[in-house]
Amino acid sequence: MEFSEEKICELCGRKGIEITIHHLIPKKEGGKDMPTARLCIPCHRQIHALYSNRELALRLNTIEKLQEDEKISKYLRWIKKQHSLNDIKIRKSRERRMKK
Repeated sequence: MEFSEEKICELCGRKGIEITIHHLIPKKEGGKDMPTARLCIPCHRQIHALYSNRELALRLNTIEKLQEDEKISKYLRWIKKQHSLNDIKIRKSRERRMKK
């Protein structure tokens, strides 16, 4: 993880946040050596709370596809308004909670 004023989340575009590396195709789905994206912690957590690794690998394997998806686009409209130092709480989607 990295922290710097220069760091920008590739998904939400917020600046000055801690960055994590997100495998666009999850490692468990064969994406270990595949492209990655630099995401803030809340965005990274939200993606994995909303979608299964299989869904990420098959349907949502680019930043553009993620940004266009209905569930994450609602979240992105909200997170862009949040200060980078706010403690963001993440909840799993109803579908993901029901599967467990």
